[in-house]
Formats: sequence, structure tokens, C-alpha cells
Amino acid sequence: MDQRQFTKTLRQNMTDAEQLLWKHLRAHRMSDHKFRRQQPIGPYIVDFVHFGQRLIVEADGGQHVDSDHDAIRDAWLRSQGFTLLRFWNNDILHNTNAVLEAIWHAMHTDTPSPPTPLPQGARGGTP
Repeated sequence: MDQRQFTKTLRQNMTDAEQLLWKHLRAHRMSDHKFRRQQPIGPYIVDFVHFGQRLIVEADGGQHVDSDHDAIRDAWLRSQGFTLLRFWNNDILHNTNAVLEAIWHAMHTDTPSPPTPLPQGARGGTP
């Protein structure tokens, strides 16, 4: 199955936790911010992403406990400039407000922007 078809399948078969979280994130419901669900990024598909904030939200079940694959995946996504938040399905289902507050906080925390490159003549080298 190609990535596009697999993404479509994931959207049609979301877990209860993903459905609940999507209910709160979809249609600009989180402080008028746009999230996408089951979004391909490079070789991976993430549960939810806000591209403007470079924020990925993952809903994890028991298969993610101590997953080497997740560690490699997370490292790659971070190298692309994304911040990742992972929540256990149980927390999403039973502590929804705390999860939503953590997402809101991550979106509104000032993160330093990368430094702007100096103009060509100001770099200290020859232009």
C-alpha cells in the first residue's frame, strides 16, 4: 500500500483517543490554529501536526512503550525542526483537559527563533 492510501486508511480507522483529540483540534478549535491529522512528513505519518508552530502531537497506545522505531522517528522529525508531544491514549481519554492544556501551552510558549544569517559583507570573511 502506498503512503497516500495508507494515510487515508489511518484517517478512516482512528482510535478512540485519536477521534477524541481530533474533535478538539479540528476546524481551528484550538485557539483558532489549524491542525492536520494523519499527515505524511518525509517517510513518516504523524497523528496530528500544526505546520505553523512546527508542532506534532502523537496519541500512543501500548505498542509504543520503549519503541526503538519511535526514537529514530522522533529524532528525524526533531531534526526537521518539529517539536513532538506524546500522550498515552489513556490520558487523552481520561484526562482530556490536561492534554489539551499541555498542547495549548506548547503552542503559546515562546521558543527562540533560529538566528538570522548575517549579510554577506558582515560575516567576517571576504565577500
